[in-house]
Amino acid sequence: MAELNGVPVEPAQLQNLALTNYGHFTSMRVEAGRVRGLSLHLERLRRDCRKLFGADLDPQRVRELARRAAPATGSTTVRVTVFDPRLDLGHPSEANDPHVLMTSRPAGNLPLPPIKVKSTTYVRDLPSVKSVGLFASLHHRRQTQLHGFDDALFADQEQVISEGGTWNIGFFDGSRVIWPNADCLVGVTMELVKRAHDHDTRTVRLTDLPDMRAAFATNAAVGVRSISAIDGTPLPESHAIIDTLRKEYMEIEGDLL
Repeated sequence: MAELNGVPVEPAQLQNLALTNYGHFTSMRVEAGRVRGLSLHLERLRRDCRKLFGADLDPQRVRELARRAAPATGSTTVRVTVFDPRLDLGHPSEANDPHVLMTSRPAGNLPLPPIKVKSTTYVRDLPSVKSVGLFASLHHRRQTQLHGFDDALFADQEQVISEGGTWNIGFFDGSRVIWPNADCLVGVTMELVKRAHDHDTRTVRLTDLPDMRAAFATNAAVGVRSISAIDGTPLPESHAIIDTLRKEYMEIEGDLL
């Protein structure tokens, strides 16, 4: 399913998005017509639209369009992409007419199996915006997969951990849930888990990994997913704290689209 402003999209209408890669998006897991953290998704879209296009986005219109993309039953991942189809490479300052592209795909069954991740030195451009520019994330993911891992974990030159390519990361040090204190794309799922469970926020470096008892990834598609290894540091595939966080997250009632 793909609609632009509520109308089936034609390939030519996506040419500018494909060639310029300028825009922003959010992905929502819709279950029986409900979305956990719907207001956070809508606020992200409004905030990023103002930042990239200097324009306001109507959240009610977005909800109407999303309803068209999501069936009333079952689980679906709906992606809301905002871009200006008339953006000109030479004059991006004139891009101020954002359009809304809705796409959907079946959502996977939860929970997903644990992942092994490899650290890489990278800091996201404009980390506060969920940009459609995924080149760096996919490049680092590809490189780590070629080395036998599932995904990439970003850290800066001082080995300060920030986030994964398309997910946030959290830790358990044996007594408290820890979220890294670093510039990152603040995920809706991470924010919901933070609200549901006591935690600390502090700087976490790669050198701190041997002191951690568990690690997990969060995003709307995977919920709370166990991380079984980071570089050469093994971590448990299952842990009571991850079970608790997953249960607390799944118990959050979604909002009707």
